[in-house]
Amino acid sequence: MPEIKYAKAIERIEDIIRKIENEEIDIDELSAHVKEAAALVKLCRDKIGKAELELKDVVQKFEEQGSDGKG
Repeated sequence: MPEIKYAKAIERIEDIIRKIENEEIDIDELSAHVKEAAALVKLCRDKIGKAELELKDVVQKFEEQGSDGKG
């Protein structure tokens, strides 16, 4: 299964929420949709966490370069 992009995951979560709020999802399908939304929320949180770590790493390297007189 190809990796889901963050924007597409958010779009799908919003779609599921809209359908639940508008009572467009049959009770028999509700559980599956809630599970899908929960998995997508986890995926988004993981992507945000990874991006945060990468950003901190870049900033740290940038600061280290600046402090050694080369920047």
